[in-house]
Amino acid sequence: MRLLLLRHGQTDWNVAGRFQGSQDIPLNDVGLAQAKAAGEAIAEAKPAAVWSSDSRRALVTAEAIGVPIVVDRRLREIDLGTYEGMTPAEWTVLDPKRHALWRAGHDLRRGNGETYLEVGVRAVAAVRDAVASVEDPDGLVVVVSHGGTTRSMLTGLLDLPGSPWAHLGTVGNCCGALLTDDDDGRGWKLRAYGVRAEFLVGPDDG
Repeated sequence: MRLLLLRHGQTDWNVAGRFQGSQDIPLNDVGLAQAKAAGEAIAEAKPAAVWSSDSRRALVTAEAIGVPIVVDRRLREIDLGTYEGMTPAEWTVLDPKRHALWRAGHDLRRGNGETYLEVGVRAVAAVRDAVASVEDPDGLVVVVSHGGTTRSMLTGLLDLPGSPWAHLGTVGNCCGALLTDDDDGRGWKLRAYGVRAEFLVGPDDG
């Protein structure tokens, strides 16, 4: 089984460096082009299932694949409450001590929103449902979501200790992580991370 965790295409808030969280920000022109390129590459790999966050930026990215989609709100980005829309510089001014702790890897609840652990619990549950929906043991499951959600899912799927999300680099727009389950009893294995979708899957991928 192959699992592709894909981040959505670019938005204007990505360009401005604003944290989007649960805000429903649409793709910009660059993001639409990224989604089209990623969608064409993934379609060639004939995915067995495509699941997506219900946020527009993820859903439009998933729709570019051109196959039926299961929409699941559990795949949404981390809810950052009152901090959403801010830049890191604005966060630093607002609450420098908590921001420093977050930068150091502490999984803090920011803006009365969620923690990364909480995001991982809900999102991993959705991934497991997506995988369970596929009968082909060699099938490709695509999950389209968000940067923070992707790191949270990896933490849960790979059963990583501590706060590993803080040590995983930011996933670029329409980039993702490829995992495999080789049915050897050891669970998911990370094969690639932070790579554009066009290079993660394809008709000759194995």
